[in-house]
Amino acid sequence: MALHFERSEFDARRDRLMIEIAEKKLDAVLLFAQESMYWLTGYDTFGFCFFQCLVVKADGSMILLTRSADLRQARHTSIIDNIVLWTDRDGANPAIDLRNLLNDLDLLGARIGVEYDTHGLTAYNGRRLDEQLQTFGQIADASGIVSRLRLFKSPAEIAKVEKAANLADDALDAALPLIKQGGDEALILAAMQGAIFAGGGDYPANEFIIGSGVDALLCRYKAGRRKLSKNDQLTLEWAGVFHHYHAAMMRTVLTGKVSKRHQELFDAARAALLAVEKAMTPGNTFGDVFDAHARTLEAHNLTKHRLNACGYSLGARFTPSWMDMPMFYQGNPEPIAPNMTLFAHMIIMDSETETAMTLGRTYLTTESQPKPLSRHDLDLIVQ
Repeated sequence: MALHFERSEFDARRDRLMIEIAEKKLDAVLLFAQESMYWLTGYDTFGFCFFQCLVVKADGSMILLTRSADLRQARHTSIIDNIVLWTDRDGANPAIDLRNLLNDLDLLGARIGVEYDTHGLTAYNGRRLDEQLQTFGQIADASGIVSRLRLFKSPAEIAKVEKAANLADDALDAALPLIKQGGDEALILAAMQGAIFAGGGDYPANEFIIGSGVDALLCRYKAGRRKLSKNDQLTLEWAGVFHHYHAAMMRTVLTGKVSKRHQELFDAARAALLAVEKAMTPGNTFGDVFDAHARTLEAHNLTKHRLNACGYSLGARFTPSWMDMPMFYQGNPEPIAPNMTLFAHMIIMDSETETAMTLGRTYLTTESQPKPLSRHDLDLIVQ
């Protein structure tokens, strides 16, 4: 089987989930997030764009309901032994198949947790699921159970993230020689993604962000490419990915002369990131980390040019986003603890002068100060 962890690792994860199920007095949980299925069993697919569900009972037994296209996928990539198929046909309602499966598992009248908050369960399918379960048993929202377990990384997972971070550095190294006057965004993007593939990495859970000129102020990918001018700004946000584990980075790279405004924004971004590092320690919360970012940018008179979040957890994620929870935003009470992999990004977009500046990297939290996972320094990059 194409497993990326030892069986003992999966057993430990199952045991952690069973403890949560018991504490929440559930008889079973219905998992729809692909991240949850991958973390718990190794099951690796993009088939979550259709209806599929991993049923986990309180005794740790698991059974997957999926389509025929994913039968071999599940057998080859996961530790799941029991797989049931629902059939593609006109008028098919796999929620009925799931209800029948739960009945076969002697869960009628049971207390069942449902992982609602995921792209693996659309609103349409969620409504169909609720229709089938409303009289079947006691239904509880179990959305955050597995996602919070995934927040704390095992040594084996940390090794994956460290490999991903090396690939992220390789991508930047591949891009830098191409960032110059006349440089083509298409070639830069191809070099970055190519370096990750060549290093044994994977597709990211969302597109790399690339934009120059005015488009350097955008925080999302968009279609269309341009070539760099003599004095230009190029914003890049990308992630090294290894076995679906992500390590993200973000930089705004300049060509030609550094404007006064670019230098001001960079100095602020660097100061904010260093303040965030100091706050990213046990005893503080995710909200405290955001506050460190916000106070620093306020001191530089940049409050109106910053975002309302400055980073998030990273791990094994699937389309459409590599962003994981929790995030750094105001008032988030989640405590910082060791063995988290966290991406902090300082994003300053001055639309008044059309000046962009970003700076971000991934960290491993420890018992004290966090460990940066990139080998690159935090100096302003000018080509």
